[in-house]
Amino acid sequence: MQQVKLGIIGGGTVGSGVFEALARNGSLLSSRVGANIKVHRVAVRDLHKKRATAIPKNLLTTDWREVVCDPEVNLVAELIGGTTVAREVVLTSLKLGKPVVTANKALLSAHGEELFAAAKKYGTNLYYEASVAGGIPIIKSLREGFVGNRITALYGIVNGTCNYILTRMKLEGADFGAVLADAQKLGYAETPPDLDIDGHDAAHKTGILASLAHGFWVNPKKVYVEGIRHISALDIKYAGELGYTIKLLGTVKKLEGSCRVQASVYPTLVPNAHVLASVNGVFNAVFVQGDIVGDALFYGRGAGKDATASSVLSDIGDAMLDLKTGIKNRLPAFVPHECAGAVAPISEVVSQYFVRLNVVDKPGVLARIATIFGQSNIGISSVIQPEGHEGESVPLIFMLHYATNGVAAKALAKISKLPTVKGKPVMIRVESFEQ
Repeated sequence: MQQVKLGIIGGGTVGSGVFEALARNGSLLSSRVGANIKVHRVAVRDLHKKRATAIPKNLLTTDWREVVCDPEVNLVAELIGGTTVAREVVLTSLKLGKPVVTANKALLSAHGEELFAAAKKYGTNLYYEASVAGGIPIIKSLREGFVGNRITALYGIVNGTCNYILTRMKLEGADFGAVLADAQKLGYAETPPDLDIDGHDAAHKTGILASLAHGFWVNPKKVYVEGIRHISALDIKYAGELGYTIKLLGTVKKLEGSCRVQASVYPTLVPNAHVLASVNGVFNAVFVQGDIVGDALFYGRGAGKDATASSVLSDIGDAMLDLKTGIKNRLPAFVPHECAGAVAPISEVVSQYFVRLNVVDKPGVLARIATIFGQSNIGISSVIQPEGHEGESVPLIFMLHYATNGVAAKALAKISKLPTVKGKPVMIRVESFEQ
């Protein structure tokens, strides 16, 4: 059989995980693809660092160029993360005509269009299944399994840290800060945790999914991002009483009668009856609606050594098959096919809303607030004013009918200026999953 010699850039959690997975299942992969795979060189930052999986010293180097430029290496796996050196690694490999496998969502989000163009120019390919949702094969599904579908909507729980925090808050009634501290102790959250809890990691992944689903490259700056810092135990509690679970969702939807697409990440009230409401802990899930297939759910581990390694091996298998057959662009990394596509600003996106206010408990307050909503043409579906609260202010919860985000934000800005409203209003969008 033809032999594929792999060069790995990065020997950290993912890199060593891929090395371990190949040692375990490389022969299985080879027999299924019909070509042999062998790790030829591995570039690492520190030759003496102790790793969970030992890599033979004769394979190691600290110079990634020794790996990429080695004439015997005909496939490169970029597994170092970041967007500077990683970009140089990928571009150099592609210019040499070598296909690249990457797990780097930040790199693709920031430079995907450039990298895909380079792959096309130099007649090779870029594989990136592991960049979104760990071991869940969502990239392959969008590119191959749903190639005959128009994707009408896509919803993703794609950040395990946020899902773990929100799950604990719901099950235990705990506050955000306490659960975040536990998540950091357990290794589920970084220090600092901003990339995860402020929604940026999920936004990288959501932008990639939006690009694949709708055929135009989504500029990451156009993805609306809102994290979970402002979600309190009270919000979790009252959402539950109304029949909802709060999840950080990456949402991709085509606006009705338009070529424009919603691409956003924000906390969302999900009906408890919907399957995404039961995705707990560090698990990820992507819910896809296609015009022909209908509803489809992908569920699994969204991060970690083994889950990511599984997706990297999948891409390595695809690359081996392409090298074996000599068809360098059997399935191009990205095919732009919607020239008129664009991301709609969040102000134009229509949603339902959960709103929590802290108000002075006296007659006439509810009427004033309802008047502002009415003047803004926003309907109120329900109001909850819980009893038993003491102090200067009490919570007041509204469920609002459909309105654009821009109109809802302006209404809340007016409401927040009322002397009887204390603190900043909390607004969380509600998703019905209806098309």
